[in-house]
Amino acid sequence: MIEADNNVYKNNIVKSKTSVSEAFRSLRTNLQFTSVDKKVKSILITSSLPNEGKSTIIKNLAYALAMTGVKVIVVDCDLRNPTVHQMFKIPNMGGLTNIIVEDDRYEKYVISDKEFDNLGIITSGPIPPNPSELIGSNRMKSFLNKLKENYDYVLLDAPPVLLVTDPTVLAPVVDGVILVIQANKTEIEATKRAKEILTNVKANILGAVLNKVKEQKSGYYYYYYYNDDGSKHKRKRRKR
Repeated sequence: MIEADNNVYKNNIVKSKTSVSEAFRSLRTNLQFTSVDKKVKSILITSSLPNEGKSTIIKNLAYALAMTGVKVIVVDCDLRNPTVHQMFKIPNMGGLTNIIVEDDRYEKYVISDKEFDNLGIITSGPIPPNPSELIGSNRMKSFLNKLKENYDYVLLDAPPVLLVTDPTVLAPVVDGVILVIQANKTEIEATKRAKEILTNVKANILGAVLNKVKEQKSGYYYYYYYNDDGSKHKRKRRKR
């Protein structure tokens, strides 16, 4: 688990020399070394409940990965309350819904980021009446496989686990899941329940991101890790 704070809304936060940017670079490194035997390429980012900052996390993680030169694509799979287009300040005229319903070529819906040409975004498109059925369709699985063939990282923004079934439908078909937790808001029981639901569908939970943490005023910031026995370990590092 790593900490991010409230200031992650700035476009270039991962380029700055702050504890927040260091946290995202740490998250990037952890993902790159998550698995030795099987590369983790498709990653689902979700939360237990709404408004925990998952879309903000996915945006800045995408920037952190793109900075290394790898090809990254972000897909808004929240077909009920899409926000990726707002995060990246791009139009949402067509996207995932069109690709799945019309069995259309995904390339025509990829919007290149203004700052990183190796970062693409696919918005949700029109909100459909049956999001779960679209998300769980064979066309969706085929679409994800095509993305994995052409991108190094596929980041999927999904609805909250405790709100709808969409994330649990997607979780088993991606390489890994990241659970976003909001500091001083998300209840422990909600997080435990979300983890239990994801585990029941055999999701590969990569870890959690603690979001909206107040940045330390001292010259240090903290990383939190969990040992094999579930105990919490805190490590202190000096800010650069």
